[in-house]
Amino acid sequence: MRIDILTILPKLLEGPLSDSIMKRAQEKGHVEIHIHNIRDYSTQKQKSVDDYQYGGGAGMVMMIQPIADCIEKLTSERKYDEIIYMTPDGEVLDQSMCNGLSSVENLIILCGHYKGVDQRIRDLFITKEISIGSYVLSGGELGAAVLVDAVVRLIPGVLNDETSALTDSFQDNLLAPPVYTRPEDYKGHKVPDILLSGNLPKIEEWRHEQSVKRTEERRPDLLD
Repeated sequence: MRIDILTILPKLLEGPLSDSIMKRAQEKGHVEIHIHNIRDYSTQKQKSVDDYQYGGGAGMVMMIQPIADCIEKLTSERKYDEIIYMTPDGEVLDQSMCNGLSSVENLIILCGHYKGVDQRIRDLFITKEISIGSYVLSGGELGAAVLVDAVVRLIPGVLNDETSALTDSFQDNLLAPPVYTRPEDYKGHKVPDILLSGNLPKIEEWRHEQSVKRTEERRPDLLD
């Protein structure tokens, strides 16, 4: 998979995408992540990428020219399955969406700033708009990092144990059950006996029951 991220703040993405699982995924060749500075495409003398909005109002708007030129250069070089815009008014990211995106070959992710991007970018280029929640961040970079992490970890070979992702929360619309490790007894707080029994069918049954219980208590909306 190849992911191209368009941003005016490349350094915000360098940390999250160059460590841990993301680092290993790139070193193993499972994903290529390319970060593009939108300012490099600006034709303005000061390399500015924003301007006042027509009709007045508070806040600046990202101009169409630098973003369009960057997208057009990339799409002239390869076909992209989706051109994504990170925006609070997009479709809310969920596990099903991540599962689908993990199987594509090429993605562009556009990070907005200020009051957003010129609407014509959204009309002409964007194929999918994604939000990571009902709140506003200073820019789309952190949302893009969340999306990339959630998608890349699902690519076969990225995780050391490929079955791990299949038992994550939300994969079956249930939250994950409680998990335990050593010591067996910590100051009187013991691991449930069923997990020490070695009876795998009973353990899986218990885990499913715990998942349902936890979902009912914490995210009953998932059961609807």
